[in-house]
Amino acid sequence: MSASSELELRRDGDTLVLAGDPARYGKPLKVDFAEGRVAHRRRFGGGRGQLIARACGLAAGVTPSVIDATAGLGRDAFVLASLGAEVLLIERVAQIHALLQDGLARAARDPEAAEIVARMHLAHGDAACDLAALVAASTVAPQVIHLDPMFPHREKSALVKKEMRLFRELAGSDDDAPRLLEAALDVATHRVVVKRPRKAPPIAGPAPQHVIEGKTSRYDLYVHRSLKASPICG
Repeated sequence: MSASSELELRRDGDTLVLAGDPARYGKPLKVDFAEGRVAHRRRFGGGRGQLIARACGLAAGVTPSVIDATAGLGRDAFVLASLGAEVLLIERVAQIHALLQDGLARAARDPEAAEIVARMHLAHGDAACDLAALVAASTVAPQVIHLDPMFPHREKSALVKKEMRLFRELAGSDDDAPRLLEAALDVATHRVVVKRPRKAPPIAGPAPQHVIEGKTSRYDLYVHRSLKASPICG
């Protein structure tokens, strides 16, 4: 039986959740931009000093637009939008896209989150195949493209968190990450930013020009031109 047949989208009050066997998948999965860890990160995450903000080029006077081509649960996109960036979220898994759509709609009714999610625009599609078309159909300029492909796990690390297990079984490993990077390099006007586990090899393809490293993860930067040369208003 496939993971998708074991999981169901259902309503829990006013919230859309993706639920399966609690022993295997834990609590139902939802997207919440108004409460929980996302809201905490917005309030206490460190602003433009955060690793992702530095990697995506958010600096004093410079607020680029960002395409988050592997949106997932939208947490990184929300951080960037909270710092003023216009963000296009692209998600290929239909169930996760539905959760994002629901989370954005609920956040739009929240006084603190509404202004932020107004800068977040959602598209359903496979960025590895259709990135240029998805970006062209949006209103967001592809100055920076952010990629966070699913990293193939080793057998020894199979006991991952239940939320990640659910997500991985739906999305699979991003075996097409090299093609996604190639597409991003073709479409981005200024830079491509790839999030990787700190000790993982870069994605197959051109070598990154810069690396910003944290405790558990790092960002590989592929730079076409300086964002400081053409800042836009956030």
